[in-house]
Amino acid sequence: MSRKTKEEYYLNLANVIGQRSTCFRNKLGAIIVRDDQIVATGYIGAPRKTKDCIERNNCLRRMLNIPHGQRYEICRSVHAEQNAIINAARAGVSILGGDMYLSGTTADGKKLDTFPCFICKKMIINAGLKRFICTTKDDKIKIFLIENWVKEWQENDLLDDKDQYGIDQNKK
Repeated sequence: MSRKTKEEYYLNLANVIGQRSTCFRNKLGAIIVRDDQIVATGYIGAPRKTKDCIERNNCLRRMLNIPHGQRYEICRSVHAEQNAIINAARAGVSILGGDMYLSGTTADGKKLDTFPCFICKKMIINAGLKRFICTTKDDKIKIFLIENWVKEWQENDLLDDKDQYGIDQNKK
């Protein structure tokens, strides 16, 4: 009998949490772990007490043919990573030095690279998280040290980042 690693365990939980997503495009879930304890979770969804894409029966970004990874300011949803950070703040829980796990699929169940978008990366950096762990479309686990994002962006521009969300989904 084999036992799942901590990374596999938390990523599986994040994937299940993502099934609550109300996005027509993706079902992503995020977990923040600090001292080996889950302190916050989040999934893709509209702000509290507002209508989501499922309730409206449409996706504005899809209607406007906006590629993945672009023009988030007109999306109805809050990303899973953002919701996990917000939920920690609402509960008064420190996430400083913690790890974030992100996993999920497209809405139709296809695997994808669950790299954070630039907005989420900036929030993750400012939240003081230590590591970001995610799944890839080829069933691998990728672990990023947040301090490396900072170093890379000090030397280059954030647009030079090679692990950009949406690149794999925009290829047809």
